[in-house]
Amino acid sequence: MDAAEKLRWPFSDGSVTDLLDARSLHGSHDFKKRVQFHSSLVQKLALEKEMEGHTGCVNAIAWNSNGSLLISGSDDTRINIWSYNNRELLHSIDTGHSANIFCTKFVPETGDEVVVSGAGDAEVRVFNMSRLSGRRPREISVEPAAVYQCHSRRVKKVAVEIGNPNVVWSASEDGTLRQHDFRECSPCPRAGSANQECRNVLLDLRCGAKKSLADLPKHPLALKSCDISSVRPHQILVGGSDAFARLYDRRMLPPLSSCRNKRKPPPCLKMFCPLHLADNKKTYLHLTHVGFSPNGSEVLLSYSGEHVYLFDVEPDGNMSSMRYTADYVREQLFVPPFHKVPANEYAKQRRISANTTSRKLSRVDLCSKFMQIATSSLETGKNLMCGIEACTEVLESVGPDIDGNTRHDCLCTRAGLYLKRKWKNDVYMAIRDCNRARNFDPVSYQAHLYMSEALLQLGRLREASEYAEAANSLLPPHSELRKQVDDIKQRVASAELEKNRTDQNGNAKANAQGKLRSLSDILFRSNVSGSSSQEGREDSDNDDEMELDYETSVSGDESRENDQGVLHGSLSFRFHQKDDQTNEYTGENGSNSQKHFPNHVMQSDVAIDMKQRYVAHCNVGTDIKQASFLGEQGEFIASGSDDGRWFIWEKRTGRLIKMLAGDGAVVNCIQPHPFDCAVATSGIDNTIKLWTPDANSTSMVAGPELDVLSAIENNQRKLCRNRQIVLPFEFLERFRMHELAEGLECAQS
Repeated sequence: MDAAEKLRWPFSDGSVTDLLDARSLHGSHDFKKRVQFHSSLVQKLALEKEMEGHTGCVNAIAWNSNGSLLISGSDDTRINIWSYNNRELLHSIDTGHSANIFCTKFVPETGDEVVVSGAGDAEVRVFNMSRLSGRRPREISVEPAAVYQCHSRRVKKVAVEIGNPNVVWSASEDGTLRQHDFRECSPCPRAGSANQECRNVLLDLRCGAKKSLADLPKHPLALKSCDISSVRPHQILVGGSDAFARLYDRRMLPPLSSCRNKRKPPPCLKMFCPLHLADNKKTYLHLTHVGFSPNGSEVLLSYSGEHVYLFDVEPDGNMSSMRYTADYVREQLFVPPFHKVPANEYAKQRRISANTTSRKLSRVDLCSKFMQIATSSLETGKNLMCGIEACTEVLESVGPDIDGNTRHDCLCTRAGLYLKRKWKNDVYMAIRDCNRARNFDPVSYQAHLYMSEALLQLGRLREASEYAEAANSLLPPHSELRKQVDDIKQRVASAELEKNRTDQNGNAKANAQGKLRSLSDILFRSNVSGSSSQEGREDSDNDDEMELDYETSVSGDESRENDQGVLHGSLSFRFHQKDDQTNEYTGENGSNSQKHFPNHVMQSDVAIDMKQRYVAHCNVGTDIKQASFLGEQGEFIASGSDDGRWFIWEKRTGRLIKMLAGDGAVVNCIQPHPFDCAVATSGIDNTIKLWTPDANSTSMVAGPELDVLSAIENNQRKLCRNRQIVLPFEFLERFRMHELAEGLECAQS
């Protein structure tokens, strides 16, 4: 680890002193942007102030446009306004919400006098702050200027458009994105009212969720997050209860409608999802945050039970950022191996290429040293994270291009390191690297060997055997790797025997037990990870195809919950399997008809693959966890975590830069200041923490000393827990509303 630290390439933003010298000599119109979250400042971030004023979990924070004010919303149903200059509470507003506040914003171009909030009571409320002048913070109870009650489930996010003081957008778990225009003075009746005719539905995604890229949208999409591009305000990004973030052009959407008629989901402009998650039918996988980069060219997604991913809005077609279809997902998981190819001729071509490539010797030497670190990590099985980062430094380097041979070797080494580390979805990252390596060398025995190991970890035994045979035929004579190939072939054979034995035992048990399931079977289901017995145990298409009649009687005493996640109280269920039938929607004329989609919707959707992954945090406990670009340049990524920390990565390489202790339990919200190097965070604690650079903070860890790798590995274990709640959304929503009625605190999910 120390050797790698000494070999770190400089950050792409250079040194602060160079920027200062350049400004004094030549001037710099973007100096403030470049220096705001400069790497030298980010590495010195430390806790400056802990601001007290709420009595519940702080679920939402946001800056005003010039960074002079910070607004926060909490489980205590209050909105607080804080001064950035003196770090003090200015106003505390009793909103009148009857459930947790999940989102709040300043409305632009209103002199910071108009604020909006959304909450678990399904309401959006607007407040005019001009009525608060001269009043002390703790004595404020203001009537809202407007109350929108047209949502039927929790409002999880509100969005505003820069320069637009008249309109806000709200995303709700009822599957609708609504557009609220303050200039329309008509009252908004509560959802479900007999006279409800609010024509403010911009997106109706109540039949918009997909289990995989190949599936048609037919399930309710509970929206969790939305964002409007600051550069192209007609673009709006939404994410919810499936794996796909959707980008829409508001100019191309149908006119606003009411919620009385369930509409077909409109076609989106673009869809974003990591390729390895596009065919993942696990019902617990969903997005908790979506957001645009400051320049609008990238989007950032955070998944529950997964990692944070970066995407290009306009991918350039290279392997690290590309469009793909459902068929391509399956192809990438199994690209046919090569057999009996004249490897000697290709090796000769590689030698010629290597000898005739003109490169700077210093760059080659530095790459060689990084590769030595990575190779040593692979051989010893130690410092695997360090080895992966060393490979990434080579692959993502700026400056003169690294030749194809070096990139091939680096990709193969990193694939091997991923397979040894075995963190969440590392196996898919290894497959990705193997496929990229074969673009440089189609007959690479290393790529075939690691692909065989990856497929074995996934339980794809037949394909693993084929790759092992291909690797064996491609190996040079008397290679030391032949033992490794033989070992993989032996493990494949053992896994096949074990699978056959397990299948026989499983069939016998199934015949004996019939179709009766215990409550624990229904509440939890195995999420198998990387074992040889995984094949054939993928989640079926019927995970949530179960209709329920249920009654709940749940105690409000949180202390009675045990470590196994057992839900105390009384629950009565009657289950019956849902017929495999086509969903219905209500047409504009009010008639019901089968969901026959137009041809352009029936065709296989195209999605955009990730270009970088950020690994270290844990996101399983709440569904409001944010990930943010830091600064106007957006060169660093930050995310909260369930372990009470928040993490900062370099955007370009995914390298972890900083780990900070930010909460007693969970950090959910990360909001960088618009102009200063300052970050506000919040979570389960009832305080807001402000972080600024501190000259004395030079460690990678800010807060209580803890081994960084141990903290990350603990988070990975939490992500890979093999029991996941798979009750349908309707039940969980009813259960949550019951909790709110009983007065449970911090129901942030």
